[in-house]
Amino acid sequence: MNPVIPSTVVTRFAPSPTGWLHEGHAYSAGFAWARAQQAGGRFLLRVEDIDRTRCRPEFDAGLLEDLAWLGLRWEEPVRRQSQHFDGYRAALNGLSSRRLLYPCFCTRKQVLAEIARIGGAPHAEDGTAIYPGTCRHLSDDERSSRIASGEGYALRLDLAAACALHPSLLWHDEELGEQQATYEVLHALHGDAVLARKETPASYHLCVTLDDALQGITLVTRAVDLRSATPLHRLLQALFDLPTPAYAHHPLLVDAGGERLAKRHNAPSLRECRAAGEQPAALWRRLGFDPALFGF
Repeated sequence: MNPVIPSTVVTRFAPSPTGWLHEGHAYSAGFAWARAQQAGGRFLLRVEDIDRTRCRPEFDAGLLEDLAWLGLRWEEPVRRQSQHFDGYRAALNGLSSRRLLYPCFCTRKQVLAEIARIGGAPHAEDGTAIYPGTCRHLSDDERSSRIASGEGYALRLDLAAACALHPSLLWHDEELGEQQATYEVLHALHGDAVLARKETPASYHLCVTLDDALQGITLVTRAVDLRSATPLHRLLQALFDLPTPAYAHHPLLVDAGGERLAKRHNAPSLRECRAAGEQPAALWRRLGFDPALFGF
């Protein structure tokens, strides 16, 4: 069945408050805002703060200040993922009841050791090795015993079982056209993806899929480095019987040395631009947007 592309455009910008926003964030927010404005649609804001070890209140307040300075306006209330762990947990329980999840007790060190033992494993696009499925075939008794003993574990999606239910799924990518997710595609990109860990009760992949549906997002706009996540999100949409949005991916902003602008690379923050006297209209022009779209 082909996905339906809705006529009403609803976009979102979904930053994580783990650092100050920089120009790359501004570009991504502006891209989503522009698509909504040009179509007479809606623009929503979501704060993706599931990582409680790295998210900080000052960054949360700062991103709201930065986006308002840029001229962006959004509907209230802002959805904050940290306020919805019960919903994510219920979704995980639903998958577990269908035997589509399994507990994985492997540490990262153990995963690497197992990969070395079996002579290597395929690697995802980001260079990480695909999980070899060490815990997939544990008996229910062993799983229960290890959980009861207090051993830590992650919850992984049983990809083969999930794809047996949905062997071929389609979605629309604005640049690439119709795309297809199959077991082979998903295994090459993600393997048995982690959907929850002890330190992070729900993964990015699970939360973003559920939230986009709950917020009625019809056009997911994001950077091209997240394009490879879309097949997994499409599978999760099918498992939860959720609508499928269209997807538009924009280029990554890079610095003078060709490195991607990122918090971990100390990219200049928007608050630093503001403190230096730069005006929002000038910043939008520098990023290639018409300032009039943002009221300047």
